[in-house]
Amino acid sequence: MRSYPKNSPQAAARIVALVLISDGHVCRSEMDALNHLQIESELGLPPGGFAQVVQTLCEDMLLNTGSLGLVDQSTLALLLAEVDAPALRLAVLRLADAAIVADHHLSDAEAQVMAAVHRHWVRAEPELLPA
Repeated sequence: MRSYPKNSPQAAARIVALVLISDGHVCRSEMDALNHLQIESELGLPPGGFAQVVQTLCEDMLLNTGSLGLVDQSTLALLLAEVDAPALRLAVLRLADAAIVADHHLSDAEAQVMAAVHRHWVRAEPELLPA
């Protein structure tokens, strides 16, 4: 799996993309929710940048694991470590949550990715929890 510079727009977008594709498919409602929140401008991506991150993530996953879906916990920890700025983490959490609720279904895979995010990020910075 390729790495991105720490706290780069691409590193942040990849976490949202992981949540998005973790259940094996991307619903139109999920993309609509992210577009409504202006994911690209929110994360500092150029137009079309989020789609590029999703495509690159899928290519990396197929190349490294032979499938789409969940990544192993050690890889996920490495990807999550690429985002350590509290404001960026908060933006990623907000975007990922929006994608999850958009289709009115929380899959086991989505729950597993979000649980890992909470283990790595929220435990380290409890202020990321909603008030």
